[in-house]
This record gives sequence, structure tokens and C-alpha cells, in this order.
Amino acid sequence: MAAPILTLENIGLIQGSGWLLRGLDLFIGERDRLALVGRNGAGKTTLLKILAGQTQLDEGRRTMQPGAKIILLEQDPSVAGFATLHDFALRGPDAPEAHEVESIANQLGIDLNRDAATASGGERRRAAIARALAQSPDVLLLDEPTNHLDIAAIEWLEAWLQRYRGAFVVISHDRMFLTRLTRSSLWLDNGKLRRTEVGFGGFEAWTEAVFAEQAKNADKLDNKLRAELHWLERGVTARRKRNQGRLAKLATMRETRKAMTGPQGVAKIALAADDNKTKVVIDAEHVTKAYGGRTLIKDLNLRVLRGDRIGVIGANGTGKSTLLKLLTGEIAPDSGKTKRAATIQSILIDQQRARLTPGSTVRDILADGGDWLEVGGVRKHVAGYLKDFLFDPNVLEAKIETFSGGERSRLLLAREFARPSNLLILDEPTNDLDLETLDLLQEVIDDYAGTVLIVSHDRDFLDRTVTMVVALGTGDDGKVDVVAGGYSDWEAKRREDLRPIPTPTPASIAREQAANGQRKPQVKLTYIEGRELGLLPGQIDALHGEIATIEAALADPKLYTADFKKFEKLTKTLDATRAKLAAAEERWLELEAKAEVLAS
Repeated sequence: MAAPILTLENIGLIQGSGWLLRGLDLFIGERDRLALVGRNGAGKTTLLKILAGQTQLDEGRRTMQPGAKIILLEQDPSVAGFATLHDFALRGPDAPEAHEVESIANQLGIDLNRDAATASGGERRRAAIARALAQSPDVLLLDEPTNHLDIAAIEWLEAWLQRYRGAFVVISHDRMFLTRLTRSSLWLDNGKLRRTEVGFGGFEAWTEAVFAEQAKNADKLDNKLRAELHWLERGVTARRKRNQGRLAKLATMRETRKAMTGPQGVAKIALAADDNKTKVVIDAEHVTKAYGGRTLIKDLNLRVLRGDRIGVIGANGTGKSTLLKLLTGEIAPDSGKTKRAATIQSILIDQQRARLTPGSTVRDILADGGDWLEVGGVRKHVAGYLKDFLFDPNVLEAKIETFSGGERSRLLLAREFARPSNLLILDEPTNDLDLETLDLLQEVIDDYAGTVLIVSHDRDFLDRTVTMVVALGTGDDGKVDVVAGGYSDWEAKRREDLRPIPTPTPASIAREQAANGQRKPQVKLTYIEGRELGLLPGQIDALHGEIATIEAALADPKLYTADFKKFEKLTKTLDATRAKLAAAEERWLELEAKAEVLAS
């Protein structure tokens, strides 16, 4: 087994009056793909800075292979002191080659000549990504890399990381991004770090097993201490299970929407002259809107019903905010018309969330200093409402200054959801939220009695919450697509419409070549090499199957506690099988390239 590239041994870090992290051990191998998961405020970003060598330890040791390049992509990169994003991207002693940075920037759709001082968060993030990737690091440390990126940029980054030969550790609230890319998971909780050799797709099942073991141990303690230790964990566990059940309800709602939708590609929701007309919240007919000579939205027909959950997607600049303003009547269309129910009472929660008044307590923010508030027509005690939003009721008198950024975002959500409304507009609501808060937000949206409009680049969140997707910028001249379902339903339609060429795998290339008699001449390969090249695709397919079987077994929430030796054995087997797969794929590429050269 190769030596780790980067190692932390028994490290500790004091923050404020106590230990933020203590007794942590971590090694990063040369091809590790690690998801780093934990609540906001747990110290995830701090741990990345320790790995990058940017934070001084109070105890323990950090070691790395000589000459290894460790690059940190910060969550909020500072461009202060740089005239342009190009200057920023080429900064530092290990600055990358200009042509490498420019090539990646072009693929990400960012103009590096932009004035750094006026660049948006998304532009700064893309410039930082270009700088980080262009340095060809051995280890990439990624802190919320998808924040402020549109779906096209997220998918480009996914594809790059899938080809990347180094190791990476990633913090992200984007479940789909984590599931597609990671092979192991790190869980940072209460200053301790746990690791499992299962990617994020199996993370929740693994944590359920850990919670179950903790609950068993806590049952031996007195009732008061047990409640203090586990009220949050058990609440989170129950919420996850409820949200899984809600997905079945969401599927039924989507089927209902499909039955009401007109012909494929037609944005108007067809309604007969029946009771449904009384449920119309917003009705847009042949709406067109242009800015600066560019048509953002053309001939849009969309009828929004009471209770709809509509997701709005599109690349940055395609008109998502414009669409929201058209639907809510903030701006008028150039042609066509929009009608809204007279009883609409809307609230907007956007990514530029209003600041909380300094010096205010939690009680002040939620209940104007009192004990009760009304939520959806129901009177609730402020302490109970706090628990609904993952806060310990004991923080009622805490000042807002003592909360982390993520906790403040959660508190703002609690305040906004307490306001009376029947139309909820969420503009990038998932930014700066941890995974547990996203579970909470999913639940709150599902329970909301009114209509919801969600602008988001978080594909998994859309899959979990919306009944219909409105996609902008999918074609020329303001074409708008409307698909009943979630993001995955829209993506399936897009693939069908575009009929893309699938990304070939070594096995699929070999099968296609064999079926069509197109195997490249291998007369100059040795007999053994030719035979090996012919056998490798089948071996690669078999290894993929073995990996899938092992990962499915490791995802069993009972395995960790019921048979730890088996769990440990399977994780080691998984490592070995992944190594075999990497070696087989490398060998196939090597032999295929050789055959191609000899045949040319």
C-alpha cells in the first residue's frame, strides 16, 4: 500500500475557551475521494485549512510527502488588491501557467478580464476554480465548490474531478455532487472525526448505525443526560425518515401534474373549465420579455396552481430572477399578460438574506421578546418552534453574535417561515446551509400549505421538493421548457431531446468495436498484449459489479453495529477492488493507445 500523501496525527486546535478539534487522525491517499460532512460550526472549514497548512495546530502533527502540492479552494475567495480576475487567478508563488488558467476559465464561461472589485460571487468562484485546477495539485481541498455555480458549471466540475488523478476532500451541501464523486466519507461531529470507506451515497445509512449505537449506550445513562445528549440526533434521524416518506407523496403530486400538462414541449398547463380554475394562483399567457436587445423569455404560457412546487433552473444570466418578477407582478412583460389571484400574500427568501439586528436575542428575533408566535394559523411556544429548526431551546436568550453563519441562516429561515403567506419564493435557498438544515427545509416546504417557487442549482434538492421544473436558456431566442417532475425528469427529457453521445467506457468501446468489426489492427502488439487487451473490458465490467455489490452491503445500517468485523473486512476488500479497477483501466488505456499508434 502506497504511503499517504498527507497525514494528521493526534491533532488538536483550541478555539475561544475550549477545544474545537482534538485527538483527530486522518490520512489522505493518492486517489482518495473524500466527502467531509458535519454541521455548520463543527469545524469543517478549519480542518481543511489545517490540511492546507494554513492554520497552526495547538497539538499533534501534520506531515506530507516531500514535493506534494496541496491546494485549497476557499469558500469565499478574496480578490482584494487585484485589478482583474486574471491577476487574481495568477497570484502566489506557485502560480499556474496563464494558458492553463485561461483554458479552464473559458470552459467555465468566465471572462478573466473582469474588474475584480465588481465581480460577482459566481465570477470570483469560477476564477478561483480555474486557478486551483490549473496548478495540477496532488491533493485538492474543496470548500463548497458548487456555491454560486449554475448547473452547467457544476456538471463541468464533476466531469473534471472524475478524470482527476489526484486526491480530493470536499465540503458541499450538494448531495448529488457528493454522491457522484466520493468514495469515502469523513464525519466531523463534536470535535471528533469518524471515517468510513463508503461514499456519500451510503453516508446517511452509516450515520444511522452510529446513532443507533449511541442511543443504546445512552439508554444506560440517567434520563436527563440521555435527553440532553440525543434530542438533536434523534430528531434528525426521524426527520430523514419522514422525508423519505414524503418522496412518495411528491411522486403522486408529479403524476397528477403530468396528467394536467399539455403536449410535450408546451409550457401551458391545460385546465378544463372546472373547479381547478379557482385554484389558479398565477396565469401567464404568451409572455415575452427582453433586455438589451436579448430575448430572455418568449411566448411563455404557464399556469401555477395552489399547492404547486415549481423549480426554476437555468444558467446564470438566462433570466431566472426576471421570470420571478414577471410572475409576481414586480415587472410587466413586453407582450402577453400575467394574472394573479387577488389573495396572494408572498414572502421572498433570497440568497442575500437580510441581516439580523446586532444585540438581538433569539427570543427577540422570533417572538419580539415574547413566549408565543403564530405559524400557519397555529399558536406555538417559541421554545418548541426552535426545536423544529434544530436549535436547542436553551439558546432562547443567546445573542445573535454568538451564532455561526450557518446558524444565522437557519434562524432567518425560522423567522421568515413564521410570517403569514400563501406564496413562498425561495431564491437559491440552499447556499450556506448544512445537510441537516437542508433536510429540515425539505420538510418545511412539504408542510407549507401554499404555493412555492424555488430558484436553485441544487439538483438533489429540486428532486426532493418540486412538482414541476421551468428551465430557461435551453434554446435560442427565449425558449422555456416546462416538465412535470423534478430535476432528474427534466434532465431525462433534455437528454432525449438532444440525443447526446454517451461518454464511452473502456468496456463499451470494446464491445462496440467488436460488434462492428472495428477492433483496431493489433498486428504489432505481442500475442500476450493482444490477448490481455481483449480480456480487460470484461474484467473491468466484473470489477464494477463487485464494487457495486460491496458498496450495497456496506450501506446496510445494521452492519456496522451487528458485525463490525465483517464491516471492516468489506471496507478493506472495497479498497483492494477499487485499486484493481484503477490498475485495469490504466492498463486498458495503455494498450489501446499503443494499438492505435501502431495501427496509424
